[in-house]
Amino acid sequence: MKDAAPQPTLLADYTPYPFRIGGVDLTFRLAPKSTRVIARIDFAPNPDRPGRHDLRLHGEGLKLMSAKIDGRKVKPARDAEGLTVAAAALPEGAFTWEAEVEIAPARNTALEGLYMSNGMYCTQCEAEGFRKITFYPDRPDVMAPFRVRIESDLPVLLSNGNPVAQGEGWAEWHDPWPKPSYLFALVAGDLAAVSDSFTTRSGREVALNIWVRAGDEDRCAYAMDSLKRAMKWDEDVYGREYDLDVFNIVAVDDFNMGAMENKGLNIFNSRLVLASPETATDGDFERIESVIAHEYFHNWTGNRITCRDWFQLCLKEGLTVFRDQQFSAHMRSAAVKRIEDVLTLRARQFREDMGPLAHPVRPDRYIEINNFYTATVYEKGAEVIRMLKLLVGDEGYRKALDLYFERHDGQAATIEDWLKVFEDATGRDLAQFNRWYTDAGTPRLSVRETWQDGTYTLTFAQHTPPTPGQDEKPPRVIPIAVGLINPNGDEVVPTTLLEMTEAEQSFRFEGLASRPVPSILRGFSAPVVLERQADAAERAFLLAHDTDPFNRWEAGRALARDVLTGLIAEERAPAGEYVEALGRMLTDEGLDPAFRALCLRLPSEDDLAQALHDAGLTPDPDRIHAGREGLATQIARQLQKPLAAIFAQMETPPPYRPDAGPAGRRALRLACLGLLNRTDHGTRAAALFAQADNMTESAAALACLIDGGRGAREIGAFYERWQGNRLVIDKWFALQVAHAAPEMAAQVAARLSEHPDFEWKNPNRFRALLGALAANHAGFHHISGAAYRFYVDWLIRLDPVNPQTTARMTTAFETWTRYDGDRKSMIRAELERLAATPELSRDSFEMVSRILGADG
Repeated sequence: MKDAAPQPTLLADYTPYPFRIGGVDLTFRLAPKSTRVIARIDFAPNPDRPGRHDLRLHGEGLKLMSAKIDGRKVKPARDAEGLTVAAAALPEGAFTWEAEVEIAPARNTALEGLYMSNGMYCTQCEAEGFRKITFYPDRPDVMAPFRVRIESDLPVLLSNGNPVAQGEGWAEWHDPWPKPSYLFALVAGDLAAVSDSFTTRSGREVALNIWVRAGDEDRCAYAMDSLKRAMKWDEDVYGREYDLDVFNIVAVDDFNMGAMENKGLNIFNSRLVLASPETATDGDFERIESVIAHEYFHNWTGNRITCRDWFQLCLKEGLTVFRDQQFSAHMRSAAVKRIEDVLTLRARQFREDMGPLAHPVRPDRYIEINNFYTATVYEKGAEVIRMLKLLVGDEGYRKALDLYFERHDGQAATIEDWLKVFEDATGRDLAQFNRWYTDAGTPRLSVRETWQDGTYTLTFAQHTPPTPGQDEKPPRVIPIAVGLINPNGDEVVPTTLLEMTEAEQSFRFEGLASRPVPSILRGFSAPVVLERQADAAERAFLLAHDTDPFNRWEAGRALARDVLTGLIAEERAPAGEYVEALGRMLTDEGLDPAFRALCLRLPSEDDLAQALHDAGLTPDPDRIHAGREGLATQIARQLQKPLAAIFAQMETPPPYRPDAGPAGRRALRLACLGLLNRTDHGTRAAALFAQADNMTESAAALACLIDGGRGAREIGAFYERWQGNRLVIDKWFALQVAHAAPEMAAQVAARLSEHPDFEWKNPNRFRALLGALAANHAGFHHISGAAYRFYVDWLIRLDPVNPQTTARMTTAFETWTRYDGDRKSMIRAELERLAATPELSRDSFEMVSRILGADG
């Protein structure tokens, strides 16, 4: 552990930067070990910070060759985080700063700033990577137009904005729109373009290019199609038109994140661009569509309007996630998309909210900002936007967004600015709603019911458990969508939005002929945990009759969870009522196949562990695994005939199409295969693997074979076919570990870590192996502790090379305190070993300290 603990940055300490920037000119003379960066920056005093101030510029790992102010050499005071020029040495008015620095992109393994990926120069500047390129006020509220000159013998030289000039060995770019430094981008390499164009609603033609390595051009069509659909959708739904002459996307193999919305030059992890039927699954295609849209939508919600400081990160990310969720719902099944979004929220964000890493959607402190690119900021941030839209209505939401774009275009905004726009547009007071941004934790919503003389009353009570640094929390505004269903299955009260503002509040429904069955929290109208006891008969009734697709699915999932927790905790036999209800749903041809596939998916082992923990029980990973396997086998045996019939019926004829219809049919077919595999000794999976013409079916069949303890031949055949494709080999690593038997998971991971294709410095490959081990719940938590030791061994090895990826991978341990004493002791020992690592990065130090603090 470091001798002196890093000190946090506090929201309360924010002050505007004392200077404004009129323009930035950068020249890059690229060389792998000695790139020269020449900066010329025009500064002027900021009237919002009157008085004389030092010039403070961030800079890390830079070799300063020269520095000048208005042409005169200066010798700034240097420290590990930047440089300072004393106020007395500055002109009283505007001045020009010039600096030349040297950096070594080839040695930059952290993949922040300017680095190299297989011979390509690439940048990643969010959140604080620009300070590793040149000295600059690297903060989001300092915005300026950039002009960039790139000098290199590489054939493709790209930066932000529009191309303005080029010649042999050089190119110049100009971005006229003021932007913060985190949106700067540069790419140089031997690349091929897949090109198209888009005509905006005002008639401007925009050149579109996706830049990839030679040989990958045939895997860009879906990404290009997704981009064009996103551009059209943003015009139609939000009235937002693209504002440059060119939009470039570059696919990069070595990338810490999914993608980056740099103005006019989006840089993507190649797994979120490259796709063909043979190499990408339906899930890959759907993620590409979503992320392409997400990064494009940032052009307005993130770029044209950015965040004042990193505490406001949810302003750009929560809003843009909500926008990409809307887009995907319009492109595909809205009901299925909503269920998938909630599954993600519960698996990632609820887990975060219930543990030591809980923090508000807008945090008020951080040590390392990279650690706050979290599910709370992204997914819960989107849920907050969704609730706001529910409360003000579609018309109020559109009116508020139009005002937001009009009022704050070209600015660095805050959550206060965002909420004020809604207050001004709709007349609502949102002071209480703001608690969704300031208070951490997932509210618990309990409900009591009374029935008397035709009046049905629902009384709700809300409570948010304590989280680190926050104990008592006042009531929030909670939108609760409710419908009522008669005992005969007819809906008597359609979806009605109740607005809860008190700690306890009652709502009455009068004039009813019989006591109804309530359908509460329709569409998952608020990110809360609903605490309401219901018997199996009521859940089966809602699964059969609820008109709200989300709550219909929720009833089936709750029924499955009840059966499983009872089986695990009390060793009761699975309830036949659940399997019968599942069978009726499975054979209902009026339901979307993708919806039926989701209903066949049992709660995850991690979900069950949390359910047991919430019930005051200590989850046993072995019994959870055995119970889930047992129920799946009973379903397979009891529903064998309809499963087999639907497996055959859902076969999709060629050619392969990734859109929602055929993808839904494949999802249902493969869900059936996963169950049938338990009774047919892998016969169907082996046959499908042999004949599959697409990766969706090939990977699913291989997973089934590994699940059944088979597939050695197919594992070898898969590798032989795809060993030249990095993205497919990522799948090869992940499938073997994720589907390994619990007692073998750590051993399989260890064996694969010695494979020559385990390129551990590549974030995708590292996550494929280690992330799959963490996702194998029973394997990761095997009582031997072998997985814990193996996992931490690799985190210690990766940390000095790539701190950002290391820190994010520590979240595998965030729920460690819910397990038994032996497992907790082993995990604590491994976390303490990681914490004691000499020169542990700031990123990992913060995460390990917070996780260890859970047991304090």
